[in-house]
Amino acid sequence: MPNNLMPYISQVAVGKLKQLPIYGDDYATKDGTGIRDYIHVIDLVKGHIKALLKLETKPGVITHNLGTGIGISVLEMVNEFEKESKQKIKYQIVGRRLGDVAECFADPTKAEQELSWKAELGLKRMCQDTWRWQSKNSNGYNLEVAESNE
Repeated sequence: MPNNLMPYISQVAVGKLKQLPIYGDDYATKDGTGIRDYIHVIDLVKGHIKALLKLETKPGVITHNLGTGIGISVLEMVNEFEKESKQKIKYQIVGRRLGDVAECFADPTKAEQELSWKAELGLKRMCQDTWRWQSKNSNGYNLEVAESNE
């Protein structure tokens, strides 16, 4: 599944996409689908801000994993989105993509220790916020409206 699974799910929910392709259901995971570390965009922004603030006091190159440290399967994501949005997400299991692995998620320990950052918003909130935005913006972000407000 693409790393940015949530936009695809939400676009299926509003009818912009016909269905969600799920790349493989035969992994050695609890439901056969790939497990990834999905993070709320607000947590990701806060992590980047913490990293920028750290650079003010300690310039140089730093590397931190910004994630929840919790693996969520593609089907868990779909099921939670359906629950929170009350929309049925049509999907089709298709073949695995070359190079995909069964599980891949972050170890955010260093970010918590060095940046005092930890993801706070979970899957439920991610689904609620995504659905609230997508249902009000079915065609995405309207640049013309944004430019007229500047």
